[in-house]
Amino acid sequence: MSEPLVQAIGLTKKFGDFVAVDSVDFDIAKGEAFGFLGPNGAGKTSTMKMITTVSPITEGTLTVFGLDPTTEGRAIRQRLGVVPQEDNLDLELTVAENLYIYGRYHDMDRRAILARIEELLEFAQLSDRAKSRVEPLSGGMKRRLTIARALINDPELVILDEPTTGLDPQARHVLWDRLYRLKQQGATLIITTHYMDEAEQLCDRLVVMDTGKIVAEGSPRQLIAQYAPREVVELRFAEGMVDEMAPKLEGVANRSEILADRIILYTDDAEATQHELTSREIHPEQVLVRRSTLEDVFLKLTGRRLID
Repeated sequence: MSEPLVQAIGLTKKFGDFVAVDSVDFDIAKGEAFGFLGPNGAGKTSTMKMITTVSPITEGTLTVFGLDPTTEGRAIRQRLGVVPQEDNLDLELTVAENLYIYGRYHDMDRRAILARIEELLEFAQLSDRAKSRVEPLSGGMKRRLTIARALINDPELVILDEPTTGLDPQARHVLWDRLYRLKQQGATLIITTHYMDEAEQLCDRLVVMDTGKIVAEGSPRQLIAQYAPREVVELRFAEGMVDEMAPKLEGVANRSEILADRIILYTDDAEATQHELTSREIHPEQVLVRRSTLEDVFLKLTGRRLID
């Protein structure tokens, strides 16, 4: 097997006594889309900052393109494309000017930049907006431009931090299509996201982080198969009835979860579970049956606590 594009062994990041990333191991192969999932404060951003060489490593080892970020940061950054969580475009400039200036940051010559701008505007579906100022563009257009700008130097590795946060469903799907095309063209992607459906759509493999540690790793399909039964049955009862009904559901499914507004049953056979509910004379006001998803895995591994 070829050497991983990114490899971490015992990677640790501390801020004083606080351990943000706690001795994690992972490797990312050339050409794959690799995801980092986790609640706020899990250590995702700190890990990304070490990969992009903007934050020093506290302990462990990390290589990017086989290079050491501590001593070869500039060489690594020249081969990266970084899409930050918040768009930081020059709003007073045109779409094309934003791309041109970024090309100059990478010391590209004018002819190469102009040719690359044409390619990227087509890729981002912004060809008709080349001369438009950025400020009045929609959120989806700005996000596609931010991604296009990160690609100006034809990077070997593209890092995307929450790429579709704040976008409407239509804009998210357009962006997913652009990122899928980018992967088809041979780019390696590292994606952090809070959207489980996004991770399922885009990631070949992913890790789930919680409190600085990696708690699970695999493809979306592998993680669902390992941590969640095949189906989920969500039951809603009349107000105030959840606590009363919970004991009656013991043994109905592989696992149950009691929430304030509903009871969730995790089962390998939703139809058999519903028959058992009927035989026990349990009649919810509403029943929702669905397949298990990556979100079910995520919530099982990290819990439902709110972290700001």
